[in-house]
Amino acid sequence: MHVDRLTTIHSLSAEEWDALVGPGCAFLEHAFLSAMEDSGCVGPDTGWTPAYRVAREAPQGRAVGAVVAWVKDHSMGEFIFDHAWADAARRAGLAYYPKLVVAAPFSPVGGERFLTFGAPDPAAARDVLLADLRAQVRSDGLSGLHCLFTTAEEARALEGQGLAQRHTVQFHWTNAGYADFDAFLARFDSKRRNQIKRERRRVREAGVTVRVLEGDAIRPEHATLAWDLYVRTVDKFAWGRRYLNPRLFELLVERWAHRLFFVVAERDGEVVGGTVNVRKGDALYGRYWGAREGIPDLHFEVCSYAAIEACIARGLRVFEAGAGGGEHKWGRGFLPAVTYSAHALEHPGLDRAVRAFLRDERRAVAADLSSADGRVLIR
Repeated sequence: MHVDRLTTIHSLSAEEWDALVGPGCAFLEHAFLSAMEDSGCVGPDTGWTPAYRVAREAPQGRAVGAVVAWVKDHSMGEFIFDHAWADAARRAGLAYYPKLVVAAPFSPVGGERFLTFGAPDPAAARDVLLADLRAQVRSDGLSGLHCLFTTAEEARALEGQGLAQRHTVQFHWTNAGYADFDAFLARFDSKRRNQIKRERRRVREAGVTVRVLEGDAIRPEHATLAWDLYVRTVDKFAWGRRYLNPRLFELLVERWAHRLFFVVAERDGEVVGGTVNVRKGDALYGRYWGAREGIPDLHFEVCSYAAIEACIARGLRVFEAGAGGGEHKWGRGFLPAVTYSAHALEHPGLDRAVRAFLRDERRAVAADLSSADGRVLIR
């Protein structure tokens, strides 16, 4: 096989690229990546320099694999946190940046990172792409390779090729075939069930109604709404960063509206809050939320309950509400799920230290999950 290195997603047609994505991760589709590039959210000036790969059966031959990679000058916007590793390298007098990262930009969503849908030999295509990634790490003096939010199968395969697995945890809601939201509530103990009912009632008593916008209901003016919801949250926290810009949301509405799924809260015809989500296949992915007023429990309604209710009505299998969260997700039907990544650092000493840390971290994650049954609030 032959590997092409591309510096822009526009080097390949949307049809050829998306054929390799297939039913896989929405956030690696051509429309999403091109919107990221064309809006300037990724690029050398942002510390996300594109380093895409396409594997072909021969030069000019059929594409049988692809990978979305970036030469990174920092660790921001990745959601698999390696800041402690970077600090250890700095204290040891080692350069941690630039590094090579395989990831969907600003999207902590799991899925295949080596895009080989329809390939006659997916494992061979992945291995060729991986070998080329590692060759760039060595030739360009990069500190290491990081493959983020892979599938469990990919993580095992990468481990077999010398990368170390990392296990982290998110909280996901899974549809157990609920007939409606009341059937979902029936799985909680009475105390928690009544609490959820009270939280939903408070939102209604505030005069708020909630509706879902998707597909053709997403109009150009909704790009401004999405941007407003996004900045209202990121600007509120010290750790918030405006990784995205208004132009990105305009391009997503223009090119990717069929994937967008907005949960909008309104009062007297005016939007008071909502969420920007993404839907593909039987999965919903929560991305950005914001509120224009401080209405009690509005966050839980639009980010959890109304979205879950919409998933049940549409027969969606899973709702991944995003990175972060703990107790507030536990009590609302989201249960812990392991997410995977794989890492290899070029400096032998730093690599050994990171691998030792990852072994301890995996044991800690496994111990937490093994004790989770005592904290699960649904039957």
